Amino acid sequence: MTRPATTALGSGPAWATGPYPLLVILLTTVALVLGVWGLHAWRGGRADRAALVERLAGDPGRGPHRPAFSGLDRRVRGYAWGKRLEGRLAATGTDLTPGQFTAAFAGVVAAAWLLAALILAPFFGPIAALIAAWAAYSFLSWRRRVRTERLIAQLPDLARVLANATQAGLALRTAVSMAADELDAPAGEELKQVADAMALGHSVEDALGELQQRLPSRELIVLVSTLVLSSRAGGSVVESLRNLTVTLEERKETRREVRTQMSQVTVTAYAIPVMGIGSLLLLDRVMPGSLGALTGSNLGRICVLISLSLYVVGFMLIRRMSRTDV
Repeated sequence: MTRPATTALGSGPAWATGPYPLLVILLTTVALVLGVWGLHAWRGGRADRAALVERLAGDPGRGPHRPAFSGLDRRVRGYAWGKRLEGRLAATGTDLTPGQFTAAFAGVVAAAWLLAALILAPFFGPIAALIAAWAAYSFLSWRRRVRTERLIAQLPDLARVLANATQAGLALRTAVSMAADELDAPAGEELKQVADAMALGHSVEDALGELQQRLPSRELIVLVSTLVLSSRAGGSVVESLRNLTVTLEERKETRREVRTQMSQVTVTAYAIPVMGIGSLLLLDRVMPGSLGALTGSNLGRICVLISLSLYVVGFMLIRRMSRTDV
């Protein structure tokens, strides 16, 4: 006995005939709506972040006064090394942005490679590029050191202004703002950042700690420690600042004398590498093509690398000898 075949229209699985298709369609629609909304919010957040970065960097984003390499600047700031580079540039007091410095760095390295390869020999191209890269970062360190030295020279005046303002009954925050208006750069600029940080709600210790990290020095550490301890425990901050002013004046004179005594050693450290490069140029001028022939063999390349390494070691040793902590 055979069972009759059913050809009813509603036959099939239970999930296909119940409310499940409508539920799946509803969930899919909600997921798509949420996905589109999330993508729109993500794109809007990226646009707001880019506008904030441009505004903080002083880049309006539109108009004829837009800084050069603003697009590269935004990309460089997105990396960790770009943020570190931004901090180093801020410590130097220059108006260069990370994007501008990166473009200049790449141009200097490429130009040094090309000039050394054309003037001396192709072997000297990578060496010149490495020297140019080292010189670029040494320029940042030099600018930071110069700015720190100028700030140290202004610390006695800074301590005197803070002492007078505190003796007049002003709070430390007000005294810092007044000193920022009265002192010239770099002390005025750095104190302006400290005053702005305290106005935004940062504590005195945090604001002065950021200044100490940007321009580290023993004199600044002593001044910051005095101000922080005075703000914490109170006490005779006026007398401490006046005594510190006398000490900073004496240290400034001592540093000036030491720098004068060691100036000859410093000049010698830079004169030796210049003499080595000058001898290479003179040799190539007297005997054209001699450097190409010298670097054409493995033995010649090894000799050149050894001589350059000795110049580098001599430069570092002389600089180490001339570095005196006062």
